[in-house]
Amino acid sequence: MLRSVIAVIAGYLVFSASAVALFKISGHDPHAPAGWVFMGLSVLYGMFFAAVGGFVSAWLGRRWEFEHSLAVAGLIAASGAASLVARPGQGALWTQLAAVLIMAPMAMAGGYLRLRQVGSTIE
Repeated sequence: MLRSVIAVIAGYLVFSASAVALFKISGHDPHAPAGWVFMGLSVLYGMFFAAVGGFVSAWLGRRWEFEHSLAVAGLIAASGAASLVARPGQGALWTQLAAVLIMAPMAMAGGYLRLRQVGSTIE
């Protein structure tokens, strides 16, 4: 049980730390409007790190791989939804919507990649 909790937290930290780093390094406010190029590149960046986070959680969990990545996806979606609810009508919503609609499913894709690597199936 503790291993599962650590695996999910580690997977989520991979995603969230990469997002914090992106916005700190770029100097962009995640709740501010951005140009199309920055939005596109940051969504691709987030998709990659969400998949890595899902993969890491599945790898660290060692069993129930997909369930671990599903938990990471749930945390990503919940944090995006919470940010939407906490700031109604304030700022741009593109980062929160991308997290809920695109990045959360990518965390599950990362878990699926781990399943393929170990030769398991989703039961």
